[in-house]
Amino acid sequence: MTDASVSGVEGEERDDLSRAESKQIRARSLRLLGSLVHPMRGSLALSIVVVVISTVSQVAGPAIIAYGIDTGLPALLDADWMPVALAGVAYLLAGITGAGLIAWFTVLSARISQAILFDLRRRVFLHTQKLSLEFHESYTSGRIISRQTSDLDAIRELLDSGINQLVQGVLYMLFTAVALFLLDVESGLILLASLVPLAVLTRWFQVRSQRMFRRTRVASARLIVQFVESMTGIRAVKAFRKERRNEAEFAELVEDYRHSNGRVIRLFGIYDPGLVLIGNIAVAVVLLVGGFRVVDGGLEIGVLLAAVLYTRRFFDPMEDMAMFYNGYQSATAALEKISGVLEERPSVPDPDRPVDLWVSSGAVRFENVEFGYDPNRPILPEFELDIPAGQTVALVGSTGAGKSTLAKLISRFYDPTAGRITLDGLDLRELHPKDLRRAIVMVTQEAYLFSGTVADNIAIGKPDATPEEIVAAAKAVGADEFITGLPNGYDTDVNKRGGRVSAGQRQLISFARAFLANPAVLILDEATASLDIPSERLVQEALQTLLADRTAVIIAHRLSTVSIADRVLVMEHGRIVENGSPAELIAGEGRFAQLHASWRGSLV
Repeated sequence: MTDASVSGVEGEERDDLSRAESKQIRARSLRLLGSLVHPMRGSLALSIVVVVISTVSQVAGPAIIAYGIDTGLPALLDADWMPVALAGVAYLLAGITGAGLIAWFTVLSARISQAILFDLRRRVFLHTQKLSLEFHESYTSGRIISRQTSDLDAIRELLDSGINQLVQGVLYMLFTAVALFLLDVESGLILLASLVPLAVLTRWFQVRSQRMFRRTRVASARLIVQFVESMTGIRAVKAFRKERRNEAEFAELVEDYRHSNGRVIRLFGIYDPGLVLIGNIAVAVVLLVGGFRVVDGGLEIGVLLAAVLYTRRFFDPMEDMAMFYNGYQSATAALEKISGVLEERPSVPDPDRPVDLWVSSGAVRFENVEFGYDPNRPILPEFELDIPAGQTVALVGSTGAGKSTLAKLISRFYDPTAGRITLDGLDLRELHPKDLRRAIVMVTQEAYLFSGTVADNIAIGKPDATPEEIVAAAKAVGADEFITGLPNGYDTDVNKRGGRVSAGQRQLISFARAFLANPAVLILDEATASLDIPSERLVQEALQTLLADRTAVIIAHRLSTVSIADRVLVMEHGRIVENGSPAELIAGEGRFAQLHASWRGSLV
């Protein structure tokens, strides 16, 4: 990787990015921001017009006061109330206009920020769903949650209040400086001179804060990842008494975040007082120089008062600008991470010209397939396999033999690095994704149940299924009896009290889901590995119905599941070392016969 090449989520947690890499990431973030803002350009233009008029109304205040003092007060001595009245009415109208327009601008900017946030949140959700399994197996769910929560919150805070502060602050400072120059050039020059130390201080702050804010966001993301993973794996944490180790790791991450955040706070502890000091010095100089000029008759007292007000008001938005910069740095770091996720592309792309598969018999073939998660370490070297339509094949072998990899390739969660895999003679890479997902279904040992009712979970296999079809699928795999015994039957919420189901029952629901989908090829990846003996017997009966009249690939450590297969493949190091029916292999003297003898012995 060259210094100027960093793509996707590369470098997300790196602190050693080169200048070229940082520049590339910033450019990527700006492109994302531009694409989000572009649809809102009309509303943005209107909001800018509104805030410009509002700022002019606010900036007019000191000039009106100067007029009232220098023109209105002398006129009062001659019993002429008109100038003072005009000044009072003008000041009141300016205040009302400014307040009304600020309220309008606030509503407009809120609508814009919410629209942008909705668009960004939707993009992240849709894009992460489209990414291949390879991404999700390497990029933890905790990091994805961090992108959707803390990172989007940082951007939300910037859009909700920071942009208002920036736009109003910049325009207010600009118009105030112009008004001061028009009112009194010498006072304007004093203000201009104060910009030199202000620029030096701000540049010093920017250089030091950029990396600090990035480290703070990384530390925050690591905290979220640690928390999510600990809660997701709470059973393993309890089972292996990992609480204290988790506490130590979490405390270390909290300390890292505290240290990173502390450095940012100390930086602001220098920057904020520095702004106030420069502003106070500028006001003091304007007042001192202006006072001498008033005494000499070179400046009217009303103009001096207005000049002091303008100088003070010029520096008032500075603290808001500093807070904006704080939010801006956090949001920038967050946007960099989100843009990295959105730049990722599926490693299993959809075909440019997909081939429709209207009906599938379920014949699967591996033709000289090579594959490895690491290109330098192939798992399947020149793999050949032919599974006729309607055959049930069991894959047996030690951990790392390549069984689950085979299942992932058939499901096209990954693509082979060489060769091809076909379904009914068609390369899986050429099939329309919808046809592929309809033809091939995988059931894993997790048997994940989504939020909703039992019926909702079964209907995932066929979203347009009727209640009768859902019940028929449950009956076919033997799940109807326990489902009807739940508090609300098929309408029981699986995540609410009373809706809890056992591991075996969850697996039966997943089988009903697969039965309803009616795939041509069914893959069972360790589908009974986590079940106890009674639950396994319940599931074994369901398998007989589920596997009938379809091609099936069973991956199992338990040989009781393998016994229902037409054919057994024993795998070692990505190669098939034994191939035959269960009876043939048991009668032999190979690896499967040894495994079967050990299994029989364990039952005695």
